[in-house]
Amino acid sequence: MSCEERNIERQRGRDYHDPPPAPLLDMGELKQWSFYRASIAEFIATFLFLFFAVSTVVNYKEPNYTDQCSRVGYLVIAWAYGGMIFVLVYCTSGISGGHLNPAVTFGMLVARKMSLIRAAAYMVAQCLGALLGHLFVFLFMYADEQQSPDGVVNVVSRNYSKGAGLGAEFIGTFALVYTVFSATDPKRNALDSHVPVLAPLPIGFAVFVVHLATIPITGTGINPARSLATNLLHRGTAEAMDDLWIFWVGPFLGALAAAVYHKYILRAGAVKNMKSFRASGSFGSQPPV
Repeated sequence: MSCEERNIERQRGRDYHDPPPAPLLDMGELKQWSFYRASIAEFIATFLFLFFAVSTVVNYKEPNYTDQCSRVGYLVIAWAYGGMIFVLVYCTSGISGGHLNPAVTFGMLVARKMSLIRAAAYMVAQCLGALLGHLFVFLFMYADEQQSPDGVVNVVSRNYSKGAGLGAEFIGTFALVYTVFSATDPKRNALDSHVPVLAPLPIGFAVFVVHLATIPITGTGINPARSLATNLLHRGTAEAMDDLWIFWVGPFLGALAAAVYHKYILRAGAVKNMKSFRASGSFGSQPPV
């Protein structure tokens, strides 16, 4: 009996079913309209996310520019990012899964919830959407030549080391991707029928809380597409470009850790593949996790 057949046997009697792992390379997706529709949805959603979220920062600075985001403060900036994620994940989750973030896509790839081809298409669409969204902000709303890019570009604050910035991006992305996995878990969806409707809410709140914690450290990236767009187009200084690697490495490592933690620890993926655990009576009369 194959591993996949054994998984099906173990799921009999449950009220939910884990989908089979996605193939690593699925060339057949290139012939499906749903593949291109999902990629377009990721492009448009990431465009809207960058446009509205970054506009919140750019448009509401005080005229003297002495304090970044001084008029609205960190709280409103965090609400802008978290709120837009909530809205856009709600709009696109049924089409593309509502990733809007290469780190989230990478986590889904690691967990075998999507193919490498789809993941690559999503990441390209997200980066292009972010670049276009911020280009609109840069061209139409960044009118004053004296305006500072502080609060928009992602750089490690002078009060913190590069290691602290990398750690903040790692932990922040781990929290976000862990929330995404938990909110979309098929077991949780089966136990609580209202969860699929509410799934975008905890994801948006995760983005909100992470921003509150990490804006003073890095300006909060946790999204490589967002960091790439702002650092390239919005008065990207040499310092901002030097720090850009932090906003790719940190989120990707955080997403990797979250995917491994959810799949192999919480959902006991490693234990299920060990024959000795399945053969023993350690689970008693309880159904498998």
